[in-house]
Parts: sequence; structure tokens; C-alpha cells
Amino acid sequence: MELRTLRYFVAVAEELHFGRAATRLHISQPPLSRAIQRLESELGAALFDRSSAGVALTPAGTLLLDEARDLLGRADRIRERVTAAAGAAILTVGILGDSTDPGVIGLAAAHRRRYPHVEVRVRETDLTDPTCGLRAGSVDIALTRGPFDETGLAVRELRADPVGALLRADDPLARRENLKLADLTGRRWFRFPAGTDPLWQSYWSGGEPREGPVVRAVQECRQAVLWNGTVGMTLLDHVPARGLTVVPVIDMEPSRVVVAWKQGDTNPVIRSFVRIAAAAYGGRAGASVGRAG
Repeated sequence: MELRTLRYFVAVAEELHFGRAATRLHISQPPLSRAIQRLESELGAALFDRSSAGVALTPAGTLLLDEARDLLGRADRIRERVTAAAGAAILTVGILGDSTDPGVIGLAAAHRRRYPHVEVRVRETDLTDPTCGLRAGSVDIALTRGPFDETGLAVRELRADPVGALLRADDPLARRENLKLADLTGRRWFRFPAGTDPLWQSYWSGGEPREGPVVRAVQECRQAVLWNGTVGMTLLDHVPARGLTVVPVIDMEPSRVVVAWKQGDTNPVIRSFVRIAAAAYGGRAGASVGRAG
């Protein structure tokens, strides 16, 4: 019985859905189904009741879930103890210009309590690189926002935040309770420099080509609106500067907070960081997207 197979089983048992579990594990559904079937054959017991109504644990599956969680937890602790015995480790974390996020603050405290021997070096980046230097190799892991090109990366969603239009307080649309993207047609938007990740650029431009001043940082976005009356997207819970306001945009997908690392990287310090980040952010801690090794 391999640890990998047990991780597959736990994912299915927690999601109670083979498709969601496959997404979480960054694999396709057929090999996951085959792995569970082999495990059931090896144990001589059905672990799941499968029906048109969905997937449910059998009594044997419920027992195995408790045992598997305990065994996998002990395996993780072994890795962590070996890492600690090897001496102080260094982890470079890229953060997308938002280190005041309460999630980051909580994560830092939780990581420091759990791994005081790990030295964390933070590299804060501007809005032109959503991978925060991960592709360039200047960081080990990125705490950032999607969407961006995930080729060669593993990405895990931590939270989703609603967004709104950042407007000058005297803008005629500022008095609206909410907006749709169509309400902003024809307006000048702040935008990112040429060469910025196309998926990232498209999201923050509402999915359309835009004209307007080029910005690289959050403060530049705010100043572009304040001085020029341009519009753009921002997080709904960000307190706008004086003279600005944020109006919810109801047909924009929420902005995903994610943690990303290089595909296939088996560094236990990185894996530990991801687990602590998922726990610290809560909410959709189990949801994973992208490609992982």
C-alpha cells in the first residue's frame, strides 16, 4: 500500500467526487479511479458506494480514512523532522504587492510557530509579474493571485475575493449600488505594460482590450483614477483612498488568491508551506487548480 495511493483515497473521501478529487490531485480521473479500484482489490473491501446519487464512504472506507490521515500525517512529520535535523532552511516567498492582506499576516504567524528553524525571505513584486519571480527562479514559491499561465507550475487556490470598479468619487457611476462590465464600455482603463501575462492582463481589463495609462503598482492604479478619471478593477474589500470609491461589478469572476510553485518540486519546505497556507486561509483550502507534478 503506497502513500501516494492513500493520498488519492483521502482526496476522494474528502471530496466525495472523483472529478473534484482528480482536480485537487492534479491528475486526470481515469488513473485515479483505477488506483482506488486497485486499493479496494488489495484490501478486499469496497471503500465507496457509487450510485447515480453520488459517492459515499462505506464503513470500511470510513475506517480507512481515519487510519490513512494518521499515517500520512506521521509521514509528513518524519519529513519535517529530517528537514529540521539538517539545519536551518531558507525559503524565498514572492508576494504580489499585498503583504498587508490579513491572510498573509496569519500565514506568517502560523508558519513561524510551526517552523521556527525556517528562514523566510520575502520578495514583494509589482503587478506586472503575477508569478512574483517564480518563473525567473528568484523565488521558491509565490503567494499571488490568478489567473496567469500555469504551464510548468502547480497552483492551489486559497481564497476568492469579489472585485469592483475603482472610480473617482465624483464619477457619475460612483453613486450606483453595483455595475456590470457593459456599464464601463468606452471608458479609459488603467492597464499593464506590453509583455504582461495575457491571462492576467485580460482578467483585470474585464476581458476586453482597453486604452488608458500604463501602471505597474497598486498606488499607480489609484493615482491613474484620481488624476485622469480612468477606471479599473480592484478588490471590493480594499479601502479606497480619499477621493475614490469602489462599486461592485456583479458579472466579474472573483479574484483568486493562490499559492504557486514549480511543477515537480519535491522540496519538503515548500510542501509544508502549502499545507500551512491552506489551513491559514481556510475556506477553499482543499481546492486545487493548475498542473502539478
